[in-house]
Amino acid sequence: MDLSNYRKTYSQRELLEKEVPENPMQLFQTWFYEADENDRVDEANAMSVSTIGLDGFPKTRVVLLKQYTYEGFVFYTNYDSEKGKAISAHPQVCLSFFWPSMERQIIIKGTAEKIATNLSDGYFESRPLGSQLGAIVSPQSEVIPSREYLEEALHHLENEYQGKEVPRPEHWGGFLVRPQSIEFWQGRPNRLHDRLRYTLTEEYDWKMERLAP
Repeated sequence: MDLSNYRKTYSQRELLEKEVPENPMQLFQTWFYEADENDRVDEANAMSVSTIGLDGFPKTRVVLLKQYTYEGFVFYTNYDSEKGKAISAHPQVCLSFFWPSMERQIIIKGTAEKIATNLSDGYFESRPLGSQLGAIVSPQSEVIPSREYLEEALHHLENEYQGKEVPRPEHWGGFLVRPQSIEFWQGRPNRLHDRLRYTLTEEYDWKMERLAP
């Protein structure tokens, strides 16, 4: 199928140096809030996470951002999954958000590290029961015999933990991605898009530069 005639004109907004803050986390907060309030954006916290796999290939998948602070961005996963093993071996990761209805994209490069166990405990306790049991049942990224295998295991755990507190499995928890660079992309007419990149310096200040589209 030839897609060469697919065209979209970007004309909603602009991104100018004089209108942005010195700290990119402030701009991220503004953009995220606007995306979250936009009725045309479904799951504003959905982001792509790219890792360098143990097989040497990059891999990208979508996860949900669960917290962001001036330190960075937090998401949760199975540490024994393909993603978790890749991050343990190569903590350099890339996060990206794309909100097409707003003609905006954010690309974040940084290093990932496990968060404190008590923070993972707190978030795990806040999850619905089904999500808690799912984290225990699923040997994420491993080959399994069938869908029924998971459903039977889940049914067994539902009986086992009926009326009981579900403990967080040790292999499940959060990663904090500390950003080294954050690029903001705003679609503009004629493919002359606005791209502003913030890079963390050795003095822990942010250097902002405009990139050609």
